[in-house]
Parts: sequence; C-alpha cells; structure tokens
Amino acid sequence: MSEMKVALKGLTCANCAGKIEDTLSKLSETQEVSINLLRQEMTVKLAPNASAEEMQETVERVVHKFEPEVEVAFLQGQKAEHHHAHHEHCGCGCEEDDDDDCGCGCGCGCGHDHAHGDENVFGRKFFLRFGIGLAFFLAAVFLHGGTIRTILYICAYLIFGYDVLLRAAKHIGQGKVFDENFLMSFSTIGALYLGEMAEAVFVMLFYQVGEAFQEYAVARSRKSITALLDIRPDFAHLIVDDEERKVDPSLVHVGDMILVKAGERIPLDGVITEGHAMLDTAALTGESLPRSVGAGDQVLSGCINMDGSLKVRVEKGFGESTVMKILEMVENASAKKSKTEKFITRFARVYTPIVVLLAVLVAVLPPLAGLGKFSLWFGRALVFLVVSCPCALVLSVPLTYFAGIGAASKCGILVKGGGDLDTLSRLKTVVFDKTGTLTKGRFSVTEVKGDVLKPAAIGEAMSNHPIAQAIVQAYKGELPAAQSYQELGGYGISYELDGETVLLGNSRLMEHEKIAYEKANGIGTVVYVAKGGKFLGYILVADTLKENIADSLAALRKQGIQKMVMLTGDRRETAAAVAEELRLDEFHSELLPENKVEWMEKQKDAEGDKTAFVGDGINDAPVLAAADLGIAMGAIGSDAAIEAADVVLMDDDIGKLAVGMKVARNTRRIVNQNVTFALGFKILVLLLSIPGIATMWMAVFADVGVCVLAILNAMRKKA
Repeated sequence: MSEMKVALKGLTCANCAGKIEDTLSKLSETQEVSINLLRQEMTVKLAPNASAEEMQETVERVVHKFEPEVEVAFLQGQKAEHHHAHHEHCGCGCEEDDDDDCGCGCGCGCGHDHAHGDENVFGRKFFLRFGIGLAFFLAAVFLHGGTIRTILYICAYLIFGYDVLLRAAKHIGQGKVFDENFLMSFSTIGALYLGEMAEAVFVMLFYQVGEAFQEYAVARSRKSITALLDIRPDFAHLIVDDEERKVDPSLVHVGDMILVKAGERIPLDGVITEGHAMLDTAALTGESLPRSVGAGDQVLSGCINMDGSLKVRVEKGFGESTVMKILEMVENASAKKSKTEKFITRFARVYTPIVVLLAVLVAVLPPLAGLGKFSLWFGRALVFLVVSCPCALVLSVPLTYFAGIGAASKCGILVKGGGDLDTLSRLKTVVFDKTGTLTKGRFSVTEVKGDVLKPAAIGEAMSNHPIAQAIVQAYKGELPAAQSYQELGGYGISYELDGETVLLGNSRLMEHEKIAYEKANGIGTVVYVAKGGKFLGYILVADTLKENIADSLAALRKQGIQKMVMLTGDRRETAAAVAEELRLDEFHSELLPENKVEWMEKQKDAEGDKTAFVGDGINDAPVLAAADLGIAMGAIGSDAAIEAADVVLMDDDIGKLAVGMKVARNTRRIVNQNVTFALGFKILVLLLSIPGIATMWMAVFADVGVCVLAILNAMRKKA
C-alpha cells in the first residue's frame, strides 16, 4: 500500500480539515486519510490499484474546494522537496534554494512566511495595526454621539476585521457558509445594524487577538518539537585512505570509519575503535550527566562529543540510525490521534451547523409567536453565532497531546501518538521481559558440567545473543566455523561437528529430541549440550539485576500500577529467584514467544484495565504488538522491538516509565479540563442568551477568551 504525504500550508480550520478528511476517505482510491493540523500535513494511504498521479489532482481539487487559499505541495518519500539537510523539517513543500534563513528554525531559506517563530505572530505589523485600530476605537468611546463617532467606530471595525470580511465574502461566493469568517462577519455586521458598535468592534478586536494567541501557541509547540529535530547531524567526517572527507551522513556506509571531533554531534550509530571522550546524551535519553566512552563502546547518533576525538566504525546506515528513527517517531507522533482528538474532530463537524440552525430559530420563532420584536431576538441570535465556533476544543486538545509528547521526549521517552499517551495514563498492569529489561543482560559462565565448553562455543559463535557471547568469551580459544548451523526457535541451535549433530539449548530441546539429561540446579540460564544424540553436560550462565531496578518498580507502584508480572523463557528456578527479589506479583517461566502472546491475549480478555509489556529483544516484538501498550528499550533494544512498540525508553531505565506515566496523566488531566471548561462555558452562555442575560461581551469571551485560556492551559508544563 502506497502512501502520499501532502503539505497544506495555511490550513488552520479544524472544521474544514474534517471535511477534507471525510470527502477523501469516502473515495474508492483511498484507504485512510489523516490531517495533522499542527504540522499542516495530510497523510493519504492509497488503495492497491490507485494511481498516485491521478490522486494528486483529486487531492488538490478537494482541498481547494474547502480551503481555496491553502497551498498544496506533495512531499516525496515522506519528506518535503528541499535542497539541504534541515529543509525537510519545515514541511512547506517549496523548492526555492535561497541562502537566507526563513526564520522558522529549520534553516531552509525558502523565503516563505512559515509563521513558525513567535516574532512572526507578534511582529511590527501586528502592533501597528492594533495601535491604529485602538486609537480609532478609544477616540470613538470618548466622543459623545454624532456622525464622527460612528465613522470612527466603523474605521476601527474595518481595521480590525477587513481580512475576516474579505475571506467571508470570498467563501460565500464559493458556497462556503458555515465557517468562522462568515460567523464573525455576520454577527458583527448585525451588531452594527442594531447600533451596538462598540460591541461589534470589540468582537473583531478580541477575535484577532485570539487568532494571534492561537498562532503563537501552535508556533511555540512546533518550536519545542523543532528543538528535538536539532539532533539531526549535518555532516560526517569520513576517513578514506587515512584522509578525512566532510560528507553528508547519508553517503556513509556500514563498515566505514568516521571521525567525531570535540563539540560535534555523532552522525551515525557505531562502535568506537580509537579514542576516549565524554558524551552528552541528553537529547536522546534526557539524562543530564555526561557518559564516559572509550574503545569498544557503542555510540548512538545524536549524542554530542564533549571532548576528545573518536574514531567510530559505522554499524548502521543513516536511514536506520537511532537519530533518524527518533525523528520519524517525533514527526509522526501527532498523526496518531487519541480517541478524544477523533471525537472532537467529529464533534466540530456537527456542532457549528447545529448552533447556527438554533440561532436562526431563536431569531425567527419568538417574533412569529408574538414574544417580542425581531430586533430583540435577532440580537440574541447573534450571541449564538459568536459562541458557535468550536476553536477552543479543536485547537487545544491536539495541542495538549502535542505538548505532552514533546515533554515526554525531553525526558528520553518517545511516545508514538496521542492514543498511546492516553493508554499510558491508564495503565494498571505492567508485564516485563526478564533478560535485558529487569536484568543487565550481561552474562558470565558460572558453572560448567562436562567437557562441553568448546562444542558450545563453536555453535554460539554464530549468535550475537548475550548468553552466546558469554560462552564464547569463557572459552578464549580458536574456534572452527560451525557447519550446517540452524536456529531452532524457542529451543536452541544445532550444527554439525565431526559428522555428528550437536544440539545446544534448553530442557525442552532435550525432551523434544528424547535425550536423557541431567537437570541443572543452579540459578541462571542453562545451556544443555548433546552430540550424536547423547547428553554431554551443561553450562550455567548467570545475569544480574539492573542497578536501582527495585526503586524503579517502587516508583511505578506510586504511579498506580497495581500488578507487576514477569514473562521469561528462562528456567522456573531462575525466574522464581528474580520474582522473589523484586517482589513481583506474578511470574511465568519457560515460555516460547508465542506463549507470551497467548498469555497477553488472555490477560486483555480477563481484565478491562490497560496492560503494558516492557521488553528489548527481537523475540519480544510479537508480544509488544499484542499488548495494549508495547514499551521497548531504545538503547539496547532490537530494531524489530522498537518498531513494534508504542513507547520507547531511550536510556533503558524502567524508572523513566514512571516519569512517562506522570506526563501522560497530567496531559490527560489538562485535556479533560479544557473540554469541560470550553463546552461548559459555551453551553452556559448559549442558555443565558435566550432570555437575554448573556451579552455580546460574554459571547466574545465564550468564544475567543475561552480559546485563549484553553490554549494557555494546554501549554502548561506536563512533567
């Protein structure tokens, strides 16, 4: 299934965005359509037989039907068609190649007015317009009657509202009536007709101030995410024939050697071959203390080399590097909407037309029933119109989730969407993998029974699993290559040696092959060894718990986690010892990957509370996907686990999960506050407007004032 990314520069109306989504979703050529209003970007998943070229024309036609002024640009490869590194993050879709900075923080130099920066909202033009408009307004207020006062009010009204009036006229000509421009224009012109000139001017003034604050809030939220995007490296020092070349990171291949100088950002994941330095990992992990690294240590792209000089052997290409995965997660996070966001989008589509219809009824029915003059009820209907715009909800709710995802990212917790943030806030049960999650994942051989170290090391040399590496390191001798090597999922491995089959694995492997064996009694992971169908002995490999793991689990208990479970493929004795030491509520041992998935499915069916699974290995990918919330260890986790997970802990510290839950719950609390406050106040003003208690001033506050307060609330600190 192909996917189309479309930049929609200038799209700010959530109601119109919903109509565009709805219209395109009903086409047979599309399978899913989603608009990210904060990023002004649309994702269109095409049906198998759909033509991308034809769909581009359709998309542009539909967008311009509802929003004629929006600039449509089709992005290639999920990135905008920009000419240098940071261009792709501004999402404007332009192709100009100017060296000047556009001011949006991306350095693209396209010369377009992106309105990302705060100065583009409250700039010289803003203050000049409002200074002149206020001068006319105040002059009219202090005059007592007369034609001049009326002229001054009208001048102030036009200064504050000329652009709203022009947009309303243009949209009416295109058959668009129920948008905020028409509502503001109609209600204020009606107020002028009724002689409420000060109210009409103030509605336009407050509306424009509210719009400016909305732009400021969105710009600030974008800016916080843009700060995360700064981890993207601009260049790499490639070493070729002992010479240093400054190249784009995308041109460096796996196995190449690069040089990272003091003060530079590490461009690609790799292993240090020479040098020693202190690394600033805050951008990835949220950890403020620098980390010391030297030869043999793994380093991740996005970290900053604070001192020294490092030679690094590249282990992952640019597209697969840690920094690119983080950027992709962060950029796509707000596209995965929560249930609340989806509800608000649907609500906005029906709310405005219903309130407008009620306003018409309020204006027409009472006068027809002889309950008063038309002018009286027309004035009350205007209050309905002013209140009818759902901006406070459609902007503040996604903005709150956006800010929450940004706050979590700063703590080294990558949440892939608003829905995942919601789930994180409602967790009651956490299920852990053992190796590499609760334990360090660094093994050492603690017991050897029989002459089995060499045959075990020959087979395990083909694997990069920590247990396998521990056995190879314990042998410390030359090893011939294993012949006919085969992995036996959930059991172990087999290979040929001296014409006989060697089996290395767990007790299930011995039982499956009907080999009589001596059971190990020690604590740790057991690797049983058999050759030619005969049992040779076993190797016991032990792991140790992570530092502060008990404190991390205690922090989760404080955040409301009621049940902690461990699922492991390890022996029952080892699992029981770990579970007892950490005071876990439940554990299940000797499980295959499919057994973990089965257990998770039963857990979800049996209990309504949300359940998370925390793991790091490639075997964890299926159960991560099966859980209500999959949480992967980012620094040591496999690519498959990170891809399957909904949340990634970048520094492998389970204690960060408690921080993430706090951020998620604060985010959810702010969303509930905004929805309750905005809807409650609007309904109150609507009810009070019918008997004439609510004035136009109250209506303005119910619309723009509530919106500003909700947005400011959304921007509050989440951690």
